[in-house]
Amino acid sequence: MKIKSRIVLGFSLLLSFFLIWYLFIKKTDYTVSFTVKAATGTVFQGIQEWSNAQLKNDKEKYTILEKRNFDFIRQEMVKGNKKMEYTWEMVYVNDSITKVDVGIKELNHSIYNRLTAPFFNTPFKEEQIKKIVDFRNGLDEFLKNFKVKIKGEVVSEEAFVAYINIKTVLQEKAQLLIMRDADITGFLRIHNIKIIGRPYIEIVNWDLDNEKLDFNYCFPIDKNTQIINDSIVKFKTLKAMKGLGASYFGSYRTSDRAWFALRDYAKENGYELENKPLERYLANPFDGGDELTWEAQIIIPFKKK
Repeated sequence: MKIKSRIVLGFSLLLSFFLIWYLFIKKTDYTVSFTVKAATGTVFQGIQEWSNAQLKNDKEKYTILEKRNFDFIRQEMVKGNKKMEYTWEMVYVNDSITKVDVGIKELNHSIYNRLTAPFFNTPFKEEQIKKIVDFRNGLDEFLKNFKVKIKGEVVSEEAFVAYINIKTVLQEKAQLLIMRDADITGFLRIHNIKIIGRPYIEIVNWDLDNEKLDFNYCFPIDKNTQIINDSIVKFKTLKAMKGLGASYFGSYRTSDRAWFALRDYAKENGYELENKPLERYLANPFDGGDELTWEAQIIIPFKKK
């Protein structure tokens, strides 16, 4: 066989393999990519909140098919007869920059979209680009509502506290604090126990896969306070610990965005952390005011060797 014929045959085989992969094996029809100045977990949470809003605004129902550690989520979207899959992959780049790749597949017209999207501005392509741009713009607006400043290695203060235990999903942390605040502050007031500092929340367990929290809501009190036996309010010492720290400014409803920023920073700089953040709230949300002036100090301890 002549060299020219071999080249043509080889090229034909490569083209055939590529077409088989592109049309029948490739998992998505079209991909939209962008970067955003936010932690991977912040983008992840933004996707879930956006998906809930899409059900209310556009009657699009999103179901999570797979997710992983706040940097990957695959969803199915159903609206009438239309069925789509969205695969979101978040990759930390540097300096709090995250690259987001959104793979999109329309289950009923997949092959047609793969043949046309690279070359033509089809309704499918234009609709998906608009949808992702709208998400990105909404995320940018959300990011204006808080700031995170990484401090690096810090050490927390030891404190003797009265506390109550709360279990909830990550997204409802702040609501549960508000609902349960009277349980502990009322107890301390009835027993004439003086609060001597700003409150903490101590994460006992953070289930990343299921986004659930087990945490203690703590108020510093004098270490010589007589301990009172109670079924709800308990007493303990929060020991000093070393870890990565950050200052968060914004609504405490989204203070976990600082956790995500610290997790990304740790990955980038070779730190291993326990999934047990400690937050200390330096402002009182019940006083109102500009949320961007509300500060919380965050520390996530180093993993014990």
